[in-house]
Amino acid sequence: MITSRTEVVVGRVLLLLALALTLLPLLNMASAALQPAEVNPRGLSWPSDPQWGNFVTAFETGHVWRLMGSSLLIVLGVVPAALLIATLAGYALGSLRVRGGGAVLLFLVLGLTIPFEALIIPLYYQAEALGTLNTRWAVILPLIGLFMPFSVFWMRAHFVNVPPELSEAARVDGAGLWQEFRRIQLPLATPALSALAILLFLWTWNQFLLPVVLIDDPLNRTAAGALTFFQGQYSLSIPLLNAGALIVITPVIIVFLIFQRQFVKALLQGAVKS
Repeated sequence: MITSRTEVVVGRVLLLLALALTLLPLLNMASAALQPAEVNPRGLSWPSDPQWGNFVTAFETGHVWRLMGSSLLIVLGVVPAALLIATLAGYALGSLRVRGGGAVLLFLVLGLTIPFEALIIPLYYQAEALGTLNTRWAVILPLIGLFMPFSVFWMRAHFVNVPPELSEAARVDGAGLWQEFRRIQLPLATPALSALAILLFLWTWNQFLLPVVLIDDPLNRTAAGALTFFQGQYSLSIPLLNAGALIVITPVIIVFLIFQRQFVKALLQGAVKS
């Protein structure tokens, strides 16, 4: 594929624009977080005397370790279960072509159109009826279900593009359905599973609305949902609010930077197959 000089220039300009739009808010938050706690920062300006102690104050008095632990428990409850269910369902719809799979797929696609906000009230009363209200299960169980449409659709898109000759060869060699799935299909699905795991982690960690509505104790919410705790405690200190927000989003940035190669590999793999 030959790329013209104009396309290269336009591509680089768009990348630089996207980079600027991504980094400017973070730089603005960082500059605000380093201002004196009693100052109300305005605009992007680096302080002459950076107050790095704001991060220590926000970390200690904001119970960040407990918030991170709560977020981690919710992530561990959501991501493995969602990956397992989505992989099995995607394999059934994409490779086995089960009867009625088209209707199930259409139902899942319709589920992609339903916003979380429209389900808050039903989820609240359902959690109350199940006795999970004000517990982490009130967030874990709905998130698994809410992530299913995209997750199953994602995994089906992988399995539907796996050459059927591989399954036929495995059957000829005497492999059963489970052996074929475990020894052939799962290793091939590693890039798709890795990318989906990253997305589910990011979405769960950044989940704000469900924890705020379904859990009263801010320390049992996700780290993003606990930002309301920072707001209540530091409502008059914009620098400390920004310091707390930066601490909360740091794990997300680290995870994405570590696994970005796997994520890009899965996207490119899907593009080549299609």
